[in-house]
Amino acid sequence: MALKRDNKVKSNFSKIIIGLASPESILERSSGEVLKPETINYRTYKPERDGLFCERIFGPVKDWECHCGKYKRIRYKGIVCDRCGVEVTEKKVRRERTGHIQLVVPVAHIWYFRSLPNKIGYLLGLPTKKLDSIIYYERYVVINAGVKGPDGGISYMDFLTEEEYLDILDTLPKDNQYLDDSDPNKFIAKMGADALHMLLARLNLDILSYELRHKANTETSQQRKSEALKRLQVVEAFRAAQGRIVNKPEWMVVKVVPVIPPELRPLVPLDGGRFATSDLNDLYRRVIIRNNRLKRLIEIKAPEVILRNEKRMLQEAVDSLFDNSRKSNAVKTESNRALKSLSDSLKGKQGRFRQNLLGKRVDYSARSVIVVGPELKMHECGLPKGMAAELFKPFIIRKMIERGVVKTVKSAKKIVDRKDPIVWDILENVLKGHPVLLNRAPTLHRLGIQTFQPKLIEGKAIQLHPLVCTAFNADFDGDQMAVHLPLGHAAILEAQVLMLASHNILNPANGAPITVPSQDMVLGLYYISKIRKSEEGNPVKGQDFRFYAPEEVIIAHNEGRVDLHAWIKVKVDDVVDGQPVKRIVETTVGRILFNEVVPKEAGYINELLTKKSLRDIIGNIVKTVGMSKTAKFLDDIKDLGFKMAFKGGLSFNLGDLVIPEEKIKLVADATAQVEEVTNSYNIGLITNNERYNQIIDIWTHTNSRLTQRLMDNLKNDNQGFNPIYMMFDSGARGSKEQIRQLSGMRGLMA
Repeated sequence: MALKRDNKVKSNFSKIIIGLASPESILERSSGEVLKPETINYRTYKPERDGLFCERIFGPVKDWECHCGKYKRIRYKGIVCDRCGVEVTEKKVRRERTGHIQLVVPVAHIWYFRSLPNKIGYLLGLPTKKLDSIIYYERYVVINAGVKGPDGGISYMDFLTEEEYLDILDTLPKDNQYLDDSDPNKFIAKMGADALHMLLARLNLDILSYELRHKANTETSQQRKSEALKRLQVVEAFRAAQGRIVNKPEWMVVKVVPVIPPELRPLVPLDGGRFATSDLNDLYRRVIIRNNRLKRLIEIKAPEVILRNEKRMLQEAVDSLFDNSRKSNAVKTESNRALKSLSDSLKGKQGRFRQNLLGKRVDYSARSVIVVGPELKMHECGLPKGMAAELFKPFIIRKMIERGVVKTVKSAKKIVDRKDPIVWDILENVLKGHPVLLNRAPTLHRLGIQTFQPKLIEGKAIQLHPLVCTAFNADFDGDQMAVHLPLGHAAILEAQVLMLASHNILNPANGAPITVPSQDMVLGLYYISKIRKSEEGNPVKGQDFRFYAPEEVIIAHNEGRVDLHAWIKVKVDDVVDGQPVKRIVETTVGRILFNEVVPKEAGYINELLTKKSLRDIIGNIVKTVGMSKTAKFLDDIKDLGFKMAFKGGLSFNLGDLVIPEEKIKLVADATAQVEEVTNSYNIGLITNNERYNQIIDIWTHTNSRLTQRLMDNLKNDNQGFNPIYMMFDSGARGSKEQIRQLSGMRGLMA
């Protein structure tokens, strides 16, 4: 898409066509030739003339000011300074204007001979290795056999070594090399991209297409047929494009290298007089240095060997500029990092297309670390004040103008940025009925994004309700979450009705409750629902007492007349076959406290509360009373669970790891059995595999028996009030395997 210097790019285009750029189109688009590898003057920090940041080529560094300072201000707009040659215009043109480097010799474009399919190779019918030997000046290729034609044993596209080429030149008539290149009798053999340019320029795509079609139809060898079809595909791609855009095969050989605008490859000054520069500047500098050196060598008529080496180096420099990662000997920095070339900045996930052009960025959003908010309600989240002020800024400004606090948006912005006290009053008002969306990546299911009513908090971390952590798969070890603001009325309504956290209690995958208490909450609820009977020397207050109503039980417990785990009889409201009834039940004080927060329609729950039983209870309550009452119930049991886990003071202690007395005997018996098996193997009664299997079997059985004894001991220890057993049995934390490894034996490890 060639654009002249003074052309403006239209913003209302419907399509763009990407094609090969001819040397003429690159020159037409260019604002000037870059002749020197210098970037800026390190004393004045001004761009060097004819260098990679030249103001004469790319435009002024400061708005409406030329390089030498003769012309300043907008009134000189469009004037080209007669002293420094810089046009007086805006500095933003340095993002648009391109330059060029006129190469002394043509160079093959790495995209068309190193990528698959190999475009140049397929057009010329050459394998990659042979093509590389031409490009990197290792072999001559015959472009025109001339007088050395069929009779001389030399034909078109033959490859010659240095010696063979010199021998042929010696046998040619003296005037042959002085003939015009178009003369059919002239012998022409060249190496490098110059040879490729001549070969590609002589191609007739229509004739080549016909020949390849004929070959594909008549060829008996499947391999040659496949090769012909691959070549035909490339040829047809060129021919098909001719109607839309001019594409010539010889343009795959570069004579002019475009230089991208300097603002797209910036040079940034750092502290201490150092500079941070784009890798592209280093790659362009290498090309210019080698091009200038080759120009000078040609002028002084240097030997062919030196010229050839310099041409090869120029080819490699241009290769690195276009695609450094494709080369085996990529150009690297002092820290051994490969420089980022033009292709690297375009391709891949972090490239210009996927990252910048296709990448989506959302405004009215924020991001921060999450912390637990145990005092929050199910539908609430804690939003830091500073974050909320920035998110709701337009709403705050509108409300300030409506109230007459300010007259203009500009003055309102200043007040919001200053965080005046009035801002927080207005923000509290704005937040009412305006929910926010919280999202935790990766969003693997519907509940990965939920809506909450924001509650202003101090600090900079977002507070999250502990019961929604399972749905988000969130924990508080540094996880981050994004906040999004629904703006339209329909979006706000949808967020409040469908996406509110208190409406998403069930898992859409299986219909089971997903907001189930865990860890401390489960442990607290399990603790209060356990029964303790009086023992000798350890009486339980209030055991076997009878009460008229739950209220009496709570009063007695608060007065210290009855213990939390006492087994009592009390008259309660229950539900039998859907009908409310009053009946006397045997229960504990803790279970009475739990049932105080259970909806009356669900009846009286008189069981030991574990994680599994709580899931079933919540599922039943959702069916019985609906979502809103269930959300209140969940908040209540969350508070009760945390409170009772704290009051219970349960901790993990070394003394709670009860080691079975039978352990020594069981291990000794197993060791003796293993010795018997080993002896049997030593005298040849069993094979090695049998020995191995029997030993594994012995230790597995021993482990299993030891584990069973261990769990029985823990269950009976202190009437099941062993903290480690309670943590495991409630489902709060830990497993039988972990307890076995701590108290029993490690067992077989992988």
